[in-house]
Amino acid sequence: MAMVEDAFRLSQLLCARLCHDLGGLAETLNGMLDLAAEEPHQPSETLRFAGEAAADLTSRIRLLRAAWGPDSGPLDVAQIRVLAEALPGRHRMTLDFSGVPRTKVFGDGSGRVLLNLMLLGAESLPGGGTLTLAGSDSNVAVTIAGSRAAWPAGFAAMLSDNTAAWAALTSARTLQAPLTALLAGSLGLRLSLQTVPARTRAPPPVLLTMG
Repeated sequence: MAMVEDAFRLSQLLCARLCHDLGGLAETLNGMLDLAAEEPHQPSETLRFAGEAAADLTSRIRLLRAAWGPDSGPLDVAQIRVLAEALPGRHRMTLDFSGVPRTKVFGDGSGRVLLNLMLLGAESLPGGGTLTLAGSDSNVAVTIAGSRAAWPAGFAAMLSDNTAAWAALTSARTLQAPLTALLAGSLGLRLSLQTVPARTRAPPPVLLTMG
């Protein structure tokens, strides 16, 4: 019974988060279209902004579909890079893929886990910064750096204990961390916070182990 309740709670929170993430983009698009209708004599610039808003909405849907939907197959680095352009707060972030081999292909659900980890990374950079991927054939590390960069409180416990991850599913706003941990565990993939020197102020990298 507890498992059913947990799954139902997760579906509710995921639905609420989807509505929140996509609703803001849809409102922006509607606002631009309303403005264009009010200014029919000079619609070109407003319609250009509306087109950009529509493109942003479409890109975000593709990203969330790849991250939260059923596994649609392997993802290569080029596909991950394109999807990452729709990360929330992308305009405040620098994405660094230079440490990942261009020929790398993420299969067996690892691409979905990586996208979720990148969504969490974007969420963990409220003031902007850099999100870096680096790795090899068997693992990839995601690092965040910025003035306010920080992984969510309790994230290490979520990664090591499914019970802690399920317990952390309390609101749509904080969904991404436990969702990422639970998805990795369900696919038999390991996520771990790496050890860094005590004097290091930057958040530790998160390692996705695939082999």
